[in-house]
Amino acid sequence: MADAVLYEVSDGLATITLNRPEAMNAMNTEAKVALRDAVQAAADDKAVRAVLLTAAGDRAFCVGQDLKEHIGSLMADREDGQGRTMNTVREHYNPIVRALTQMPKPVVAAVNGVAAGAGFGFALCADYRIVADTASFNTSFAGVALTADSGVSWTLPRLIGPGRATDLLLFPRTITAQEAFEIGAVNKIVPAAELAETARKLALLLAAGPTVAYAALKESVAFAADHSLDEALDKEDELQARAGVSEDHAIAVQAFIAKEKPKYLGR
Repeated sequence: MADAVLYEVSDGLATITLNRPEAMNAMNTEAKVALRDAVQAAADDKAVRAVLLTAAGDRAFCVGQDLKEHIGSLMADREDGQGRTMNTVREHYNPIVRALTQMPKPVVAAVNGVAAGAGFGFALCADYRIVADTASFNTSFAGVALTADSGVSWTLPRLIGPGRATDLLLFPRTITAQEAFEIGAVNKIVPAAELAETARKLALLLAAGPTVAYAALKESVAFAADHSLDEALDKEDELQARAGVSEDHAIAVQAFIAKEKPKYLGR
């Protein structure tokens, strides 16, 4: 049996690949554990300067929870009265979301097909979403009588506004890559045949960039989303002081004066 999630580090880039194409990369327990561990490994590894989250196959990025496994777990819960099935949110989804959104390095999601439920949520956790023109998105949760998880209640309203987010959550429907782009849910659309190469080039560009600054940018944007202007200004001051003493900043200034391309060290 192939690994449910593949993990590879090369040239400062950690590539995490959802690898259950025969199941449209649905998240069974094996996949959830593997994804949680892979994302945390990327977050903890100092050699990793950027992350690319992608998926095998051409049909789906991830359709969320594996409902075939899920129904079996629900039936087992009813028999023993333990109610353990929904612990997956706390044990798997929440750690995945926290690691993706809070790691001090940029995350790129390459969405090759359907992204639904938690799959949509994982894509929304990325800092940059590049998608195939054949990709599509669906919140899905209400369609199976569930509320949002995988961070969607936090990420989606921040990207497209609370009104549109509530609409998509209350009335789940499939939206195309173009509509997702138009409402601000994705950053770039490319032909499906070009997705893998384009996404990798973009992620490698970030991995070779001033990652201390990227980390500060990521932190400042997240902070400003739910703090006052004065608090955001204080946070900018704090983070700029940190970036200003980095080796990358000195390298950038020296390269600018010398009219050369900077070679960043990520520190």
